[in-house]
Amino acid sequence: MTAADPGVQLVRDATFARLGTDGEISGIRGAAPDGLFFQDARHLSRWRLTVDGTAPTALVPATAEDDDTAACVLTPEGTRDNPPAYTVFRRQSVTAGTFTEHLSLVGNRPEPVTARLELTVDADFADLFELRADDRHYAKPGAEHATHDTDDGLLFRYRRADWHARTELTCHPAPDTAAPAATEPGATARTLTWHLPLDAHGRADLHLTVRAHPHGRPLPAAPTAAPRPRRHASATDDLTRTCERGLADLDLLSIPVPGVDGEDVRVPAAGIPWFLTLFGRDSLLTAYFLLPYRPATAAAVLSALAATQGRRHDPFSGEQPGRIVHETRHGELAHFRQVPYGRYYGAVDATPLFLVLLHAHHETTGDRTLAERLEEHARRAVDWMLTDGGLERHGYLVYSPDPGGLVNQNWKDSAGAVCFADGTQAEGPVAVGEAQGYAYDALLRTAELADGIWGDAPYARRLREEAARLRDRFTADFWMAGADFPALALDGAGRQVDALASDAGHLLWSGILDAERAHRVGRRLLEPDFFSGWAIRTLAAGQRPYHPLSYHRGSAWPHDNAVIVLGLARQGLAAEVRTVAEGLVAAAAHHGHRLPEVLAGYDRTATAAPVPYPHSCSPQAWAAATPLALRTALGEGPLSP
Repeated sequence: MTAADPGVQLVRDATFARLGTDGEISGIRGAAPDGLFFQDARHLSRWRLTVDGTAPTALVPATAEDDDTAACVLTPEGTRDNPPAYTVFRRQSVTAGTFTEHLSLVGNRPEPVTARLELTVDADFADLFELRADDRHYAKPGAEHATHDTDDGLLFRYRRADWHARTELTCHPAPDTAAPAATEPGATARTLTWHLPLDAHGRADLHLTVRAHPHGRPLPAAPTAAPRPRRHASATDDLTRTCERGLADLDLLSIPVPGVDGEDVRVPAAGIPWFLTLFGRDSLLTAYFLLPYRPATAAAVLSALAATQGRRHDPFSGEQPGRIVHETRHGELAHFRQVPYGRYYGAVDATPLFLVLLHAHHETTGDRTLAERLEEHARRAVDWMLTDGGLERHGYLVYSPDPGGLVNQNWKDSAGAVCFADGTQAEGPVAVGEAQGYAYDALLRTAELADGIWGDAPYARRLREEAARLRDRFTADFWMAGADFPALALDGAGRQVDALASDAGHLLWSGILDAERAHRVGRRLLEPDFFSGWAIRTLAAGQRPYHPLSYHRGSAWPHDNAVIVLGLARQGLAAEVRTVAEGLVAAAAHHGHRLPEVLAGYDRTATAAPVPYPHSCSPQAWAAATPLALRTALGEGPLSP
């Protein structure tokens, strides 16, 4: 997975497994948990094999054969003079809530032997929010774990009030014995034992299937397999290879969710391990990057987000009428409202981006159907921007820190990310710059839909007038004359949040800056304090809060750069487009043509390869879609079939 986390990760059909180098699961928590995961819960927390009473030796450590399959080669203990009696070929895969393992034992001796295999298994049903919490404990009153032996395996059950989940293991052949695991914590772990006879140089096979049954949800139907990415021979086609890897990753991240009329649609989940679910902002930008290549993704995302659009006021979740959801969760803690993320609306920018994508889909495809179908949803989104979003009262889209959720509600949503040059976090209501650009663009684009599709010229005129006023206010309030650069945000007192940040590049994409200022900003972002040689940093180096390993205060995000590159292209800054695109493609080449979620902010001259950010998700949707945005900005045209 990474140099610091050398196991393997398998992904397919909204399911993923993280395994050790020998194919084991040990119940790790924290930044890199292992296990089988489905619907925000860990359905396997122990999977430990012994052969002839000892842990096997890995002759070939677990290696991914494909995105959903890994294999390793194991043996019992042996010496040079008494080599192992048999070899175990282990193959593991995931799909649609299911983990399978095939153990093929091959005898190495001219006489029969009997192999004794023991497999210790457990399922803790831990919620992802429990696993990632550093020091927080979530109470679970009345929770009950139980394990049942079955004719051909085990059944693990978890129950808490109305929450029921199961993990089922079936084995062929069935185990000879099943007993409580003496060496494992807790009362639910079981050790299964097989005595498998091997003829002289013979073979025996053991097939194991684990099925996760999360609360209230049937297993998803596996989609039609996507074609494997083609490999092009041309040395100039690193961008094409990165696009192909990105499209393959987006296929891996595809999950089924309900659409606006109850139909199933498949959308890109945000990323693994923490975000294998629908996210508003992430899905919208991912779909926008894909529009010239896969417009159906945008239609699916818009339908899914219309289905979850806010309808009432709920301070706990941040829901407001017309607001587009930030994320959805299906786990136990969300079900019992111990975390607000079942449907969490803490995003200031998802709603205008919804409107941007709706218009862009029509603009790209020429299809009026979706814009007609979602007209009322679009009007409610505009109403939210004007009312609860803050445009009428504050003059800008604003958010206040959510003590139970996100302190910051723009894409830089970590605590401290929206900061002054001295590192102080801005206090709300906060108006971040890029969200005002999105709002400006959304108003103009929705006006075009009102004129051209909905037949409502007065509404279109009103939106254009609102956009013009917003643009005038923005230039007056956000432009920092001394820095010749826009402020990152305005705080609740109207002060300019003066850290020099990459968000300014998004203003080139939305068009809220005039051409002269946009050109100056675009060129400023290519100066060495911003541009590392790999990508544009989130904060310019040299400022007090800058840290190259900070999540949002000095790292570099491919998707952030993709938005900026699209803005540079819109402003006609072709040389700058090529420079940033070359850096990102070169970075991807060091990662198997897969762009990670985040890169450390170190300069390209410091190391031969980009330094990875230690907690980066991979694969991650908007990073996977970034090379497609680069291709668009470079004017490369469609990918070859």
